[in-house]
Amino acid sequence: MDRRRLCALMMLWAVVQLSCPGYSLRALRRTTGGRRGPAGLRGQDANGVPLRRSKRGWMWNQFFLLEEYTGTDMQYVGKLHSDGDRGDGSVRYVLNGEGAGTLFKIDEKSGDIHATKRLDREEKAYYILHAKAVNRLTNEALEGESEFIIKIHDINDNEPRFTKDPYFAQVDEMSDVGTSVIQVTALDADDATYGNSAKVVYSILEGQPYFSVDPDTGLIKTALPGMDREVKQDYQVVIQAKDMAGQMGGLSGTTTVSITLSDVNDNPPRFSKTLYEFRVPESNELGSTVGVIHAVDADIGKNAEMDYRIIGSDGPGVFDVFANRSTQEGVIVLRKPLDYEKKRQYSLRIQVENPPTNPPFYSMGPFRDEASVKVVVEDVDEPPVFERPSYIMEVREDAARNTIIGSVSASDPDDKHSLVRYTIDRRTDMDRVFNIHAGNGSVFILRELDREENAWHNVSVIATEFNNPRQISRVHVYIRVLDVNDNAPTFATNYETFVCENAKANQRIQIVSATDPDEPLGGHRFIFSLAPEAVGKANFSVRDNKDNTAWILTRRNSYNSLQRSVYHVPVVITDGEFPVQSSTNTLTIRVCTCDREGNMKLCNPEALTARAGLSTGALVAILLCVVILLMIVVLFAALRRQRKKEPLIISKEDVRDNVVSYNDEGGGEEDTQAFDIGTLRNPEAIEESKQRRDIIPETFYPPVRRPVAPPPPPSRDNNGDVRDFINQRLQDNDSDPTAPPYDSLATYAYEGNGSVAESLSSLESATTEGDQDYNYLSEWGPRFKKLADMYGGDDDSDS
Repeated sequence: MDRRRLCALMMLWAVVQLSCPGYSLRALRRTTGGRRGPAGLRGQDANGVPLRRSKRGWMWNQFFLLEEYTGTDMQYVGKLHSDGDRGDGSVRYVLNGEGAGTLFKIDEKSGDIHATKRLDREEKAYYILHAKAVNRLTNEALEGESEFIIKIHDINDNEPRFTKDPYFAQVDEMSDVGTSVIQVTALDADDATYGNSAKVVYSILEGQPYFSVDPDTGLIKTALPGMDREVKQDYQVVIQAKDMAGQMGGLSGTTTVSITLSDVNDNPPRFSKTLYEFRVPESNELGSTVGVIHAVDADIGKNAEMDYRIIGSDGPGVFDVFANRSTQEGVIVLRKPLDYEKKRQYSLRIQVENPPTNPPFYSMGPFRDEASVKVVVEDVDEPPVFERPSYIMEVREDAARNTIIGSVSASDPDDKHSLVRYTIDRRTDMDRVFNIHAGNGSVFILRELDREENAWHNVSVIATEFNNPRQISRVHVYIRVLDVNDNAPTFATNYETFVCENAKANQRIQIVSATDPDEPLGGHRFIFSLAPEAVGKANFSVRDNKDNTAWILTRRNSYNSLQRSVYHVPVVITDGEFPVQSSTNTLTIRVCTCDREGNMKLCNPEALTARAGLSTGALVAILLCVVILLMIVVLFAALRRQRKKEPLIISKEDVRDNVVSYNDEGGGEEDTQAFDIGTLRNPEAIEESKQRRDIIPETFYPPVRRPVAPPPPPSRDNNGDVRDFINQRLQDNDSDPTAPPYDSLATYAYEGNGSVAESLSSLESATTEGDQDYNYLSEWGPRFKKLADMYGGDDDSDS
């Protein structure tokens, strides 16, 4: 074994002996049998059989290896050796397990184990490997496989690290010394079981003298009494954690702890001023803001919430104060109306309070403050004020015109006491039944009243200042019309009855009642009687039942419809009020033929109609309906007799304006059946009023002639006759009342006259083609060159 390996082995042996006593590397010789003298352990078992221990050829438990090796050569771990190895190279050592072949290599011949890389204990603290010795030639195991461990020996190569960076913490202001704030923790990755490499000690680098830290636990505590948030709120504390128990050469790490002092209610509120003054118009509405007062509290959040209240006032209940929670201001509001003329100034005493919630701060003084508030009422030009919120007046319905039924009164509440003018809002008195005196407010009637038509009237009276007409006020006046007995009672309905020819005397044939639009206080009391002029010759009698009804009775035994078919009984109805009102009502009684039970069998047509319930008004209505139906039938028949206008041409080829489609060539100018050739030749000869040919002309629709605009001046192209022709046709179509309601296509095939090229048509042509001279076509320019070549060329070829 060379010197270098020997030194490494001795160093490793020393380290093992120092750090892990009780573990050693031993190479034991293996015996194959027999006794080995005193070296063998002898004894007996329970049966007396001698015991002896066989020694393996080689055995070990563990190796140690330093981490973070920085040497240039591979780090030597240890040596494997078997008793069967005689040094002739016949033994081969094999290494298996964690890191075998990569991290650890073994010399197959010598059994030396080396680490190929620098190892880190924090990544892996130990490796489990298996070793065996085999015959190099036969590859047979010389020894059984043994397991051993290579432990990585720790060195202090990791500094402590805090679990957070930075830390955030809060602690109440004014806390006592030693109040816990937060605990910080630092971890060291080194082996805590070996030396002091992982032994951490805490210390404070920044933050004195306000805070301290426990060196063992890392608990931060307050170190200074009376820390006030209002003076300083945030603190930055730097904590150091150092291993090796804080000794020289140890590694360290730091972290920052942000500590904020939490607010506590330790400051009383204070008004910014001792006297506040506000000016408010007397016309301010209830609930409106009068002013805002402000108190200052150095605390924040809920600790700064203040309560305001009025503790003294010369106008109880006129004002109120509450706290605005968003701004912590005291808002003074109006609770009762203000009147400049009654009271022009108010004095208030307002208190603000913010009691502390922590008993230790009770001794810091009263947590309240007071301030005086002066409210000055400003005068405002107010509208007139009525003495009452509403008025109720009564008037008899028989009151004469211009009768005063009551009065209203309003006055100017201002110091100037302006005069008031009264008017009635005519929107509430459209019929102008009432009027009011503009100066004294007396209400009187302009028209006669009728309670039965309108028992109540609701009018509005307007009061206006003379000096300022914009200042107005209104009041409701309710006028009740009192009843006067001015209506006579009448039958409750139009009574019509019949009497049988075989009726007996004193037989009841009808019950009548009465009605009266008046409403007496004690109720109605009607008296029925027969008219005095009919008493001596009456065929019927009237019996008053004393209950506002009466019976109509017969006065003889029989009646004859042939002698008299209708009786008219005058009945006088009188009310019991003052003045007494009465009326005579006629009851119509018809004589009919009845059976023994009194059922009507036969009556004259008039009586039969009456029994059927058809009055004269009903008959008139029926006759009127019959007349209307007859008129409708006659009108409908007259409309049906009017013939519908139909076109002369009913075929599929509906022609407009004499446009005819045909497939033959025609006979030239000889064919004049399809259109009027004379019209095209001489448009001046057209009739002024020419009827349409596609519908039947009607003589009772004369054509409407519209004023013709003066013809435009002739153009230079001498086409005035074409323009006049088209305008004439347009005018005829526009003014024709028999024209159809849809658009119609009108074609006018008029060539005109006076053309420079003259007419190219064969119509009216008196010469043959051979008599024509077409040499002039060559003078018309390139557009007529083709025609000139066709016609002019023939002449040249013939010549």
